[in-house]
Amino acid sequence: MVLLSGGLDSTTCLAYAKKQGFDVYAISFSYGQRHTHELDCARKIAQHFGVIQHQIVEIDLRTFGGSALTSDMEVPKGRTTSEMENEIPITYVPARNTIFLSYALALAEVKSAKDIFIGVNAVDYSGYPDCRPEYIEAFQKMANLATKAGVTEAQELTIHTPLIDLKKSEIIRMGMNLGVDYGMTSTCYDPNEKGQACGQCDACILRLKGFEEAGSKDNAPYAN
Repeated sequence: MVLLSGGLDSTTCLAYAKKQGFDVYAISFSYGQRHTHELDCARKIAQHFGVIQHQIVEIDLRTFGGSALTSDMEVPKGRTTSEMENEIPITYVPARNTIFLSYALALAEVKSAKDIFIGVNAVDYSGYPDCRPEYIEAFQKMANLATKAGVTEAQELTIHTPLIDLKKSEIIRMGMNLGVDYGMTSTCYDPNEKGQACGQCDACILRLKGFEEAGSKDNAPYAN
């Protein structure tokens, strides 16, 4: 089971899982985010990699708001990486990974899947608390306590985080070695109506910095 947003990290994670020989189910979420372009990307990526099934789950986190991605708050633009590291940004969506992993866990149990892949990263990231190794470890422990499969079957569920200790440039190099076309992906928090990335939000800045450090050019479409 791979959580697939349509972004750079989750696509690399999907390519990695396929390379490891897994037959993949992919799950994405329409959760009231600012745009649906990333879901269009996820559909194309899932088809490209030949997943068994790609399911898009609809939930509405705009009910709660609390994030620039699920409300009318403005997305921060033009910040330095040091500014990003000072505090948890308003693009953090409260409990998002917990909610997403819970849905993935339920589907994994229905499909008798023992492995969940998620492209969280604790190095080049914007300070999100649900991207840390200790969080993933805690969720995995909970998952094996809370499910029928976890308490009645010999093989426990494992949450794989192959990108968690990698810099963005290292993730990009991994993906290129796996044959990922990053032009298919969308990372931007605030793309325009054509799906072109803004180039100025935290996600774009970290992505572009990663490509620069990897010695490569990002072939995704940008407005500027």
